[in-house]
Amino acid sequence: MGSRIGVLITGLVVGILALALTALGNPANMGVCIACFLRDVAGGLGLHQVNTVQYLRPEILGIILGASVMSLGAQEFRPSGGSGKVMRFILGIIMMIGMLVFLGCPLRVALRLGAGDLNALVGFAGLFAGVAVGTFFLKSGFSLGRAVPQPKWAGALFPLAAAAALLLLFLRPAFIYFSLEGPGSMHAPVLISLAAGLLFGILSQRSRFCMAGGIRDLILFRNFNLISGFLVIILVTFAGSLAMGKFKLGFAAQPIAHTEAIWNFLGLAAAGWAAALLGGCPLRQLVLAGQGNTDAAVTILGLITGAAIAHNFGLAASPKGVPAAGQAAVVAGLIILLAVSVAVYFGVAAAERRKIHVSG
Repeated sequence: MGSRIGVLITGLVVGILALALTALGNPANMGVCIACFLRDVAGGLGLHQVNTVQYLRPEILGIILGASVMSLGAQEFRPSGGSGKVMRFILGIIMMIGMLVFLGCPLRVALRLGAGDLNALVGFAGLFAGVAVGTFFLKSGFSLGRAVPQPKWAGALFPLAAAAALLLLFLRPAFIYFSLEGPGSMHAPVLISLAAGLLFGILSQRSRFCMAGGIRDLILFRNFNLISGFLVIILVTFAGSLAMGKFKLGFAAQPIAHTEAIWNFLGLAAAGWAAALLGGCPLRQLVLAGQGNTDAAVTILGLITGAAIAHNFGLAASPKGVPAAGQAAVVAGLIILLAVSVAVYFGVAAAERRKIHVSG
């Protein structure tokens, strides 16, 4: 199902699910947002104390478990990992901070665009630029190392953790936090959200759905397969928003968004660059972790840690704008990305020169 047909079907279903989840209670223009929902999960686990964004989002847990079940059924549950785990963790932190400065992941870019939010167009330009820069370094030999097969139990740990978190969602023990107001309190019924997440995970596992990957493939191979799925999401969201009377074209007063263009651009530029180096956007990382990739699991831990850092230290944006600390964090993230990319680039070049010298 990794064909264009599979990607188009996934885009169609995701667009419909996002509209339905919003209609049933999820925040506006946020039927599914991996960054926002991982932030809520971090809050639900008590990793930050911003009481308006705390909830163990069943969509996230469903995506992981859906991908796991699908990979088992397709005999694609092949645990692997072991490549650059510390760097993956750091890149996950940078990617999350960039997304929380923009206020959304690549998937939410498509949903916001479909609903008329032109700030997302600026964000998409940043995302494209970031992935393009990361792709340049990938072409130049950047690598986080070679993954090797891992024991079955190692690959099963993350899906089992997702299952445990789902149990906590239903049991609601005192040490799990639930927002009583704000975006964290806005959610569709749990079972519907879980079912949507499971379906999303199943389809994404089969289609290899990834917006950062789509931009990378477009740049490297002029291949439109993956990116076409996100165009479908935009079209479905556009049609649905019009039908429900919720389409609003413009920059100002968009739901859970701000109009600071430079930080919308730079936030997603940092996220896109990190995603390119990591081999996929947050959604792809969830799916890979579900099918046993321990490197992706480490990246997700970095994303969750990044969400906790962003809210504990006042880095995340709000509809009022981007705080100075968030601006500084994005710039610092871009500097780290450049330093890491250039260091590996020159390291690869030096290795090639040594190889030529030895062979000569």
